Amino acid sequence: MTTRVAVLAQDLIWADRLARAVRAASAVPVPVRAAGELPATPFLIVDLTALDYDPDEVIGRAVAAGTRVLAVGQHDDPVQRKRLLAAGADRVFAYRKLFEDGPRTVERWLAS
Repeated sequence: MTTRVAVLAQDLIWADRLARAVRAASAVPVPVRAAGELPATPFLIVDLTALDYDPDEVIGRAVAAGTRVLAVGQHDDPVQRKRLLAAGADRVFAYRKLFEDGPRTVERWLAS
């Protein structure tokens, strides 16, 4: 059975990079453009820099539905990281982490 991972990102470059990292981790990316269109997948990667949705709300809703969440943003933000982890996100990374080691990072997250 193939693991499906929803990727909620508005930025086309990061949506593509995140989808490639998911594919390289032997999973199937499911691109999502709007927070109201979240598919029923066991995993969700959320881009924190979008303007059209509230990442905190999306993460809370996904976690409440039993979805595991990985969040990614522009830079390390300890306050935001702590808040999102408390809301149920599995991990919160800066873009550079997924840029430098995306496939292995996603693979480890999916396996944990």
